[in-house]
Amino acid sequence: MAPIRVLIVHNFYQQPGGEDQVFKAEKTMLQEAGVEVIEHTAHNDGLNQMGPLKLAQVTLWNREAYRQMRALAAQHKPHVAHIHNTFPLLSPAVYHALKAEGVPIVQTLHNYRLLCLGATLLREGRECVECLGKSIPWPGVWHACYRNHAASSVVASMLVLHRLLGTWAHKVDRFIVLTEYERSVFAKGGLEANKITLKPNFVHPDPGAGTGQGGYALFVGRLSPEKGIDVLLEAWKGLDFPLKIAGDGPLGPQVAAAVQSLPQVEWLGRQPREQIFSLMQNAAFLVFPSITYEGFPMTLAEAFATGLPVLASNYGSMSQLVRPAENGLLFEVGNPADLAAQARWLVGHPNELLAMRQKARLEFEQRYSAKQNLHMLLNIYREAAGSRWPALAQ
Repeated sequence: MAPIRVLIVHNFYQQPGGEDQVFKAEKTMLQEAGVEVIEHTAHNDGLNQMGPLKLAQVTLWNREAYRQMRALAAQHKPHVAHIHNTFPLLSPAVYHALKAEGVPIVQTLHNYRLLCLGATLLREGRECVECLGKSIPWPGVWHACYRNHAASSVVASMLVLHRLLGTWAHKVDRFIVLTEYERSVFAKGGLEANKITLKPNFVHPDPGAGTGQGGYALFVGRLSPEKGIDVLLEAWKGLDFPLKIAGDGPLGPQVAAAVQSLPQVEWLGRQPREQIFSLMQNAAFLVFPSITYEGFPMTLAEAFATGLPVLASNYGSMSQLVRPAENGLLFEVGNPADLAAQARWLVGHPNELLAMRQKARLEFEQRYSAKQNLHMLLNIYREAAGSRWPALAQ
């Protein structure tokens, strides 16, 4: 196979998340397949050294990031660039830098930032699409959907500026979405439908299936309002089945207080990925009570990889990824009573739960393994690169 050079680009958040895991997993997968990977990253820890005016300026257009990206592209001449996140330090200036050097661009849409200031299509715990289709996302500024009014104004200005410049309309050759649900939302939001390609997340390396004999339910994720923590804790007030909560975040104090009166609930705090896999392999089922749209949560892919059935909100992408009685169950979003009822059913039907475990693992093998994902990703790169793609590359 002719050598392929791919430039991968990512702006890490201060709190690690699924996007970071996908970036690292795809990098490893490509390298193991013999692809030459050039990496360019920024980390939001750098925000701590910036004043508000400087941060606003780099969010709209980071001149240094533009210069660095042009130099990197000129030096390595990648066949394609794959951007995961530019917010806020890299800024959309990097798209223009890559195109100035003639590099085709693939963009993974991990969240809804191009359509929503808060990136979640959620406001005050409820679905919000007020900015969808608007050339100026003024409702998001009015409601201070990103941190506060000043920060929301900066993000809105960034979106307006780069819509006017045609950054996403003309600089990106292919968009990757993680579910069909996402594809429909972004098409409604104005992205060119024939540029949007579906490629789900995956897990690499394969952690292997577990036995699920630990006798507990498991929650894994950030302890924040959109993840449905309130719903989870309320549901477990009426359950005597053990629950382990792995994660940290702004609602950590609330969880710590709640477990004092819920002896069946254990808060483990943030855990390393290896320990998360171990917890998943031994859990009876995963609880995913998110009240936001989500994209393709890595937690779900990891659960399937370990053969762990998922009890999830019947909302957004979760309603497509979790198939009742196949790889898990669904409950009414935001409804703790229904969550508790479905959890009781799982606990009371061990044979059906075992069958779900086997089907969850099979789904991972067929859809979310590195082997399947590599083939899809290289096809997307080839389509984006066109004549720039190496003639003998497969």
